Amino acid sequence: MQVIEHPVERLHTALLSTRKDLIETYQQFSRPEKALLEEGLLPGNSLFNPITIHSDSDWIPAHPEDPQDFQTFYINPYRRSPSSGHNTIYIQTIGSFGEGALVAEQYVEWLKDYCQAFYYGLVVKLLPPVTVASTACSFRINDNTHNLQLNAGELLNFLKKKKPRDAFCIVGITMIDLYPRESWNFVFGQASLTEGMGVFSFARYDDHFYQRSYAGRLKKKIKLKQGDYSVFENYYTPPITSTLLLRSCKTLTHEIGHIFGVKHCQWLNCVMQGSNHLEESDRRPLDLCPICLRKLQSAIGFKIADRYKALLHWIEDGAASNGQHSKPTQAFQEYKHWLYKCLRILDGEKS
Repeated sequence: MQVIEHPVERLHTALLSTRKDLIETYQQFSRPEKALLEEGLLPGNSLFNPITIHSDSDWIPAHPEDPQDFQTFYINPYRRSPSSGHNTIYIQTIGSFGEGALVAEQYVEWLKDYCQAFYYGLVVKLLPPVTVASTACSFRINDNTHNLQLNAGELLNFLKKKKPRDAFCIVGITMIDLYPRESWNFVFGQASLTEGMGVFSFARYDDHFYQRSYAGRLKKKIKLKQGDYSVFENYYTPPITSTLLLRSCKTLTHEIGHIFGVKHCQWLNCVMQGSNHLEESDRRPLDLCPICLRKLQSAIGFKIADRYKALLHWIEDGAASNGQHSKPTQAFQEYKHWLYKCLRILDGEKS
């Protein structure tokens, strides 16, 4: 295992910048906010750990690229920022999202509310759900995993037509696997940053997806006919578990981060790290490192404590319910304790 540890001076420059105006802007953070951001750069701190590389198949060795510091992010002429007329994130569900309409509706509401807390200060809205047939996209059976897949590029074309005028971005989510082109095996998601669109699948976040017993594998060979979407009727969707909810929240916020112009993080453990496989994705934390947090804050303008409190409220609200469909937040408990640590620093206490 390789540990990537950058010198504190380099991390500090990546956070603050070398430009006088951006350094002056940094001084607008409160003293507790600066304490949180800068403590996270120190070796051995309890909040932000260094990145670990476990194999050559991990993202960083497989996709060499220059790390994006705050200054590089800020001066990028192509990055997108919300404005008064374009400050809403729209989520479009595609196909079934669980057994029973109530379960699917609650799951998508949880995702929406989490996204609104993560991107604190923006509005997140759900568009009415659509069937696979209404997208008119191409589909196929994967030769390796024998499950149904949708063409991601054609789904983006569908979303472009559905994008509301006040949208900062529109993201499509589905429980059906995706492929970008015939030569590819699969893709977790695909985005058009200039158009402010993305589509992402949570199908492979089912713990049993890669097993031969996976319920989404087609049991017999069938001949597909493009335009005949009856094959998607009653097609398997994974059960809504706490782990699936966590993985979905992580993927959704990561991909929307790219639409803001935040590139894959190579500084510290961060939700914006790239991942080539599920095990690597599971190692990523749910939240942003100090450098990526400053990027997002500069685009939206939230108070850091307000954002953390909103995320904490999302975890705790509804989790203690004894109802049939209480929010399954068991997998979020480590994150909850991390948020409390951060808030203690922001309240002027020591970690």
